[in-house]
Amino acid sequence: MQDTEDESDSHAAEDSTAVDDSESSLAGDSTPAVTDEDESGSVVEDKDVPIDEDWTTRSSDGALGTSVEDTPSNTTGSIDEDLLDEIVFDDDEDTDEASRGLFDDLLSGEPIFENKEVLRPSYTPRKLPHREEQINNMATILVAALRGDTPSNILIYGKTGTGKTASAKFVSEELERTSEKYEVPCDVEYINCEVTDTQYRVLAQLANTFIENNEAHIEDRLAELEDLQDRAEADPNELEGTEFATLDAVDAEIESLEADLESFETVPMTGWPTDRVYSTFFDAVDYTERVVVIMLDEIDKLVEKSGDDTLYNLSRMNNELQNSRVSIMGISNDLKFTDFLDPRVKSSLGEEEIVFPPYDANQLRDILQARADVAFKDDALSDDVIPLCAAFAAQEHGDARRALDLLRTAGELAERDQIDLVAEDHVRQAQEKIELDRVVEVVRTLPTQSKLVLFSIILLEKNGVHNINTGEVYNIYKRLCEEIDADVLTQRRVTDLISELDMLGIVNAVVVSKGRYGRTKEISLSVPLDETEAVLHSDSRLGDIEDVQPFIQARFDQQ
Repeated sequence: MQDTEDESDSHAAEDSTAVDDSESSLAGDSTPAVTDEDESGSVVEDKDVPIDEDWTTRSSDGALGTSVEDTPSNTTGSIDEDLLDEIVFDDDEDTDEASRGLFDDLLSGEPIFENKEVLRPSYTPRKLPHREEQINNMATILVAALRGDTPSNILIYGKTGTGKTASAKFVSEELERTSEKYEVPCDVEYINCEVTDTQYRVLAQLANTFIENNEAHIEDRLAELEDLQDRAEADPNELEGTEFATLDAVDAEIESLEADLESFETVPMTGWPTDRVYSTFFDAVDYTERVVVIMLDEIDKLVEKSGDDTLYNLSRMNNELQNSRVSIMGISNDLKFTDFLDPRVKSSLGEEEIVFPPYDANQLRDILQARADVAFKDDALSDDVIPLCAAFAAQEHGDARRALDLLRTAGELAERDQIDLVAEDHVRQAQEKIELDRVVEVVRTLPTQSKLVLFSIILLEKNGVHNINTGEVYNIYKRLCEEIDADVLTQRRVTDLISELDMLGIVNAVVVSKGRYGRTKEISLSVPLDETEAVLHSDSRLGDIEDVQPFIQARFDQQ
């Protein structure tokens, strides 16, 4: 605040003092008392006016771009409280307002989806178009469970997205619903072997599930017996028509059930011998009379990780069970995985086989239309959206899961843009996004040696090398192996890994003739370089590589 130039003007000095006091008050109190003057020129204190804390801070540090004395005021130069509310700070719009109300802005548009979950692979629809034959085959086999007999084991084959899991879950839900209707004890237990991929984990999960079921069964039975006990104590005739002749027999049954309840021990996810886990599972399954269907999704992953011991034990259980019967339903994308099974397991496991063929474009269109009618609001899709999604997915071997992902992602992109109509452009954008996500997932799950080969190709391309050949890749690969202390494979094996990357669509490897110098492979990257490199760096071993330039230099030194 500048001092007044005319110090002889006492009235101006009073004004300066009043403004200084006001400024001091603003800096020290979030709700200052605003002052005004009456007609005689004396200062009159007005009521407290709440001032925004940001405003007071800006006033005290001069961030407003104008001093308090420059602020519009009444005739005396003091702050007019009526004008405080009219002051608009441009800074707020660029800072505070950009971060406030973020979700309000996103929620301001009308949602496109009615029920997005319908478009997810985990959803089991009430009707599965173009899978009636396979569903009827499964039902024909599993109906034996409703008669108290042991159903044949089933192996279900088919490529990804052909409706295997959805159909199996649909049949299983119908089986359990019908078993309740006819009061026939029947349980279906689903296990995803891509997640639960060892014998210990499979047996532990099954054991704990049946232990929980048994505990619930015992608690219900105890409630019934305790009620009967209370009624029989008041009137012994209540026991007539029951399985108990005396009240002591009821007491004995209650004590036995309570002892059973105490004896159950949950299996930890690690730490027990496998034999003990299997024994616990066996006892839990056989505790009551029932038919059990164990659904092993991605069963080939279990065999790949743990061998066929689990399948051998499960397929032989019925020879020892007293009360229960067990049937296995295996689901696999690999039609040849049984080639690696013990012949005895293969014969008992593959009693019935059901193959799911890929969908064609018209079938995919029917599936998408049935889901879209439930998933989206009316008139939310343009006419070409579903046919385009179906066409893209038909190119991917008739993958319905891919078609559903495309449709859902296209809707999400339109909703993100606050557009109330999903159009063809959204489908094409979704195709690009999903393709990138697929590449990231494929690269992330590559073995370390394949990642090193891919990293070598990326380093060469980053340094301007074109028409890369196998020898150039191998030179960089060897030095990367030395950097992370990995085993160095032969050049022939590295050539095989390049061919595998080519099959996955990550690189493009073309054999070209060099005339009298023979033939060689020219290699180029088929995926986005920066995103792929970022995925490779996320690997803990490759992330340790700090400076890659020496490898490139070393490679040129050898030329």
